[in-house]
Amino acid sequence: MSKIKDLFISSSKEFKNLRNVIVMAMFGAISIVLGIYLTIMPTETIKISFTFLPNEFVYYLFGPVAGAFFGAAMDILTFLVRPAGPFFYGFTITAILTGLFYGIAFYKKPLSLKRIIIAKVIYTLTIDLILNTYWLTLLYGSGFMAILPMRIVKAAIMLPVQTILLYTLIRGVEATGILKLLNRKNA
Repeated sequence: MSKIKDLFISSSKEFKNLRNVIVMAMFGAISIVLGIYLTIMPTETIKISFTFLPNEFVYYLFGPVAGAFFGAAMDILTFLVRPAGPFFYGFTITAILTGLFYGIAFYKKPLSLKRIIIAKVIYTLTIDLILNTYWLTLLYGSGFMAILPMRIVKAAIMLPVQTILLYTLIRGVEATGILKLLNRKNA
């Protein structure tokens, strides 16, 4: 329990560094641009997007507290910039939980392919398939079991794609040494 508490305390201190806040804002801008230009919505209950990449970088770099704030801010800002249906508070809750979950799973931990796969599977089964599907039933009045099969197919396709993209991108960025610059504390 002490490790989780320390993780949350450390993550909350990430806001004290102006460089970190600027990096989060830059990742937020990238996320919004990806959301505008690389989002496909074949149906109102299926959305394919690559905004997870910059978002998960924030969770990885800055932890669960920063991730929760970032997730909520991005949900609201994305809606304001390009609404894709009505605003629904449930997806803001999902964004907060996503930041918390991935922040706990990735922050200050070695990011192996196994860790990413386990986190992605747990996230997909709990938050994406159960919680988000429930929000969609409230929002559109569809039956849970009516929309779940198509969401399972989408998740089965996107899970390996997201896992491989995230792992490859983080490994590539780590190889450049940029992450060491970001993690260096201001003097």
